[in-house]
Amino acid sequence: MNPRKKVDLKLIIIGALGVGKTSLLHQYVHKTFYEDYQTTLGASILSKIIILDDTTLKLQIWDTGGQERFRSMVSTFYKGSDGCILAFDVTDLESFEALDTWRGDVLAKTIPMETSYPMVVLGNKIDLADRQVPQEVAQGWCKEKDIPYFEVSAKNDINVVQAFEMLASRALSRYQSILENYLTDSIKLSPEDQSRSRCC
Repeated sequence: MNPRKKVDLKLIIIGALGVGKTSLLHQYVHKTFYEDYQTTLGASILSKIIILDDTTLKLQIWDTGGQERFRSMVSTFYKGSDGCILAFDVTDLESFEALDTWRGDVLAKTIPMETSYPMVVLGNKIDLADRQVPQEVAQGWCKEKDIPYFEVSAKNDINVVQAFEMLASRALSRYQSILENYLTDSIKLSPEDQSRSRCC
């Protein structure tokens, strides 16, 4: 693709309350980390422009609230998304156990429902000592579902860029294949039914 050609991608970051979704997003977009963030109510959106595989990507990243009472509202933000980050806190076992529910919510809302929908899983807060989710357990869950896994720290900026750009790369590949299929399907020059009898 031409670097002057721009592709807009909508990415979402989801997970339980307090896993560090906003911190991860601010680290990726602004290279900043704050100890205290207010709870995200509903969603907030940040944008970042990157160049990947000779294509200029405008990433519109939706940071969603993790509170249970916002879950039905948050799920409306999934529509039209090109990829998803599932985040959990390695020091909070419940946040890891909730990944199945979050993943199911996203897959149920993506139209058409597809298993090839791009996702990455981030185990955040690896800078903290009181780890509850062993790396092997998280890797096993991800391997079973064929989802890339990254151990990250928003605070120390470990693997944050790599994780977001892996998702962007997968979302771009999916976007390009959908575009190719659409163009291929719309340029069929031969008739569908060859067996029709010809008129006069």
